[in-house]
Amino acid sequence: MTKRQKSHLIRMGQYLLIVVAAVSAVLFADWDRIARIFFNVEIMRDMLPEAITVGVWNTVIYTLGAFTLGFVAALFLALMRLSPVAPYRWLATVYIEFFRSIPALITILVVAFGIPIAFGARVPGGILGTGSVGLGIVAAAYMAETMRAGIEAVPLGQAEAARSVGMTSGQAMAFIILPQAFRIIIPPLTNELVLLLKDTSLLFVIGTTPLTKELTKFARDFMALTANATPLTVAAILYLLITLPLTFLVRRLEKTAGKGRRSVTDRATA
Repeated sequence: MTKRQKSHLIRMGQYLLIVVAAVSAVLFADWDRIARIFFNVEIMRDMLPEAITVGVWNTVIYTLGAFTLGFVAALFLALMRLSPVAPYRWLATVYIEFFRSIPALITILVVAFGIPIAFGARVPGGILGTGSVGLGIVAAAYMAETMRAGIEAVPLGQAEAARSVGMTSGQAMAFIILPQAFRIIIPPLTNELVLLLKDTSLLFVIGTTPLTKELTKFARDFMALTANATPLTVAAILYLLITLPLTFLVRRLEKTAGKGRRSVTDRATA
């Protein structure tokens, strides 16, 4: 038997195992019990519309707040990382490496409880502000590296051409380099938005109120009230309805960016 035939045989065996497992699940699973526990229609009806008007709404607010804060902070951090001034580079590097190395949950707890205990002051905006800042601090560290890579991906000739027509380094960065860099980093930034949306599930630790619950906290409380897992199913479906369009957008943007880079390369080599 040749190597190719062995590989084909192994692959067919894997397919057979998958089919057997699927058929066994269909034949032997207690579907009535599964339906009662995970797909209880009455509980689904009871969760609406609050699951959307409270859970989804607050999840989106937390996500957009954290992303906006993280985006602005990340831009400054990325420019500091590329600065010719050494202390700026050191500060940015320490921030990025520190917050990329510790769990986001610790950062959220420090913002929510550590800072008030240490300094007697709370983040403005109440729970929504605290949650957005806690997630935004972490997001800034990741987005900063993405932005730095995007800026460095812009050909050096672009900056040289801008300076040759009389632009300062700052003008060249603002009007020539950054617009091109943002076109490159839109897909990974959109992916970061998706990750932030899912990370809002960590905010239950800050003690949300009935009107500031994000989707996961809303589902957990409803599950405790009903002693049923259907609320988790509803939360999963709502997360999918939000994240799937975003992930599809990421793929489309990556394809568009890839075509743009290939066209530029083709023109350069023509």
